[in-house]
Amino acid sequence: MQATQTIRPARLTFMQVSLALVLVALAANALAQRAARVKVDAVRSEPLSQTVPILGRFVARERGAVAAAIGGPVRVVHVHVGDRVEAGQLLAELNADSREALLAQREAERSMHQARLTAAEAQLKITTDEMRRLEKLRGSAAFPRKQYEDQRHEVVRYTSALSEARSGLQRTNAELNAANIDLNRSRVIAPYGGVVTHRFVSAGAYLRLGDPVVTLVNDADLEIEADVPADRVSGLTAGVGVEVSLDAGERLTATVRTVIPDENPTTRTRPVRLRVAALAAPAAVNQSVTVHVPVGASRQVLSVHKDAVLNRGGKSLVYVVVEDKATIRPVALGEAVGARLEVLQGLGEGDLVVVRGNERLRPGQAVSFKKG
Repeated sequence: MQATQTIRPARLTFMQVSLALVLVALAANALAQRAARVKVDAVRSEPLSQTVPILGRFVARERGAVAAAIGGPVRVVHVHVGDRVEAGQLLAELNADSREALLAQREAERSMHQARLTAAEAQLKITTDEMRRLEKLRGSAAFPRKQYEDQRHEVVRYTSALSEARSGLQRTNAELNAANIDLNRSRVIAPYGGVVTHRFVSAGAYLRLGDPVVTLVNDADLEIEADVPADRVSGLTAGVGVEVSLDAGERLTATVRTVIPDENPTTRTRPVRLRVAALAAPAAVNQSVTVHVPVGASRQVLSVHKDAVLNRGGKSLVYVVVEDKATIRPVALGEAVGARLEVLQGLGEGDLVVVRGNERLRPGQAVSFKKG
C-alpha cells in the first residue's frame, strides 16, 4: 500500500508579514496625500433684484391688411402666403384698361391746350407789336386813330385768350395728374417689408375700394408686449432694462419703450411694450416670452455658484479651499441670482469654493485647482 504525501502551504515569517503591512500603510498614506484635482469659484458680491414672471408675447410694430385703393377686377396677384417682400414691391395689379384710356385722353387734351397757349402767346405778341408801332405815330397827321383803337381791342382780346389758355392747361394738368394717380392705384404696392401671411384674392376677383388683398407682417421689427399688473408698472419707465427669457432658454435684456395707458378693468393690468436689441434665432409673432418684472429695489448680496452646494442630510454644505485643503462648511442660502445663490451665512466675499470635483472630496483632503 502506497503512502499519501500531504502538501502544506509555506508559512510567512513574522518579518514578511510586517513588511507587507508597512507597504500597505505607505500606499494608503500616499493615496491620502495625493491632491485632488478640482475647479473652484470665488464667492462674490453682486446686486439682487427680486422679480415676478409675467407671460408676454412678440408683436409686430407693422402688421395689417394691404387694401385696394380703387375698385376693379384683379388682373394678377404676384405673391403667395409665406413670400417675403420688400417695401415698394408690386403685390397685385387690377385691370387698368379704362384708366389707361382716360390717361391717354388727358394727355391729348394737355397737348391741345398747350398748342392753344402757344398760339395765344404768338398772336398777343403780334398785336402788341403792331399797337406799339401805331403809338409812335401819335401826334402826327398820319396817326390812324381808328386803326389804333381796333388794335388795342385786339390786344385785350388776345390777352384774355392767353389767360384762358393758361387756365385750360392748368386744369388739364391737374386732371392728368389725377388720372396718373388713379392708374398707379391699380397697382397694389407693399408699404413696408415683411412676410405675406394671408392672401385674400386671386386673378379674376372683383375688388371694391378698401377690400384687403394680402396681410403683411414685418417680422424684422418685433417687440415684446406684456400685460403687467397696475401696481407693478411704476418702475417700468421708458429706457429701463428688464430681463426676459425665451422658451428655448435664451435670456436677454429688453428695454421698456412705453407703458400704454389703457388698463384692463377685469385683470387690472396695463400693456407694456419692450424693445429687444438682438435675438440668437428669429422670433415669430405671438411667440411666448417670460418678462421678469422687478418687484422692488435692487440690493447687494453675497452669492455662491449653485454647483458648489452639496445637500447632505437636509443641510447645505460647501467645500472651501483653505491652504490648498478642502474644508467643509455648512451654509445658509437665500434667493437665486441666475446660476448663483444668495449666501446668508457661512461664507465671506472672496472665499474659494469647489464647484467641480466636490462630490468625491473628503474634509481636509489636499486639492489642486483651477479657478473658474
